[in-house]
Amino acid sequence: MGKIVAIDYGGKRTGIAETDVLQIIASGVTTVETPKLMAFIEDFFSQEEVSLLIVGQPFQKDGSPSDIEEEILKFIKRFQKKFPNIPVERVDESYSSKRAFQSMIDGGLGKKKRRNKALVDQIAATIILQDYLYNK
Repeated sequence: MGKIVAIDYGGKRTGIAETDVLQIIASGVTTVETPKLMAFIEDFFSQEEVSLLIVGQPFQKDGSPSDIEEEILKFIKRFQKKFPNIPVERVDESYSSKRAFQSMIDGGLGKKKRRNKALVDQIAATIILQDYLYNK
C-alpha cells in the first residue's frame, strides 16, 4: 500500500500533503511554485511509493467551477500521461484555505506566520487530504 498525496493547486503556489504508508494520518509536505510542480512530483514519486493522487476541486460560491479549473484539468492530463498507473481523484476543496487560516489561528500562530501564504497552501492540502480520508 502506497501513500496518498494531495495537492491544493494554485496559480502561483501548490500545497502538497501526504499520508503515512497505512493511509491513516495526513501531513503537510511543502508548498511548490506551480510552474515547478511536475518536476517536484516526478522527484517525489521516484522516492516514495504513491498509490493515489488527490486534487482539490475548487468551486465558485454559486457552485460553478472556479476560474483555475481549466489549468487544473491540464495538469491532471499531464500527470496521467506521466503516471498512468496512479489514479487521480478529485475532492471538493471549498473553503479549505479559510479553514487552513483558521487552524493557524486556533493553533496559536502569530500574525507574521499567518501571512505566510505558502504555509496556508500546505495546510489547505492537508485539509483536503483529511477530508478524503474521513469520507473514504
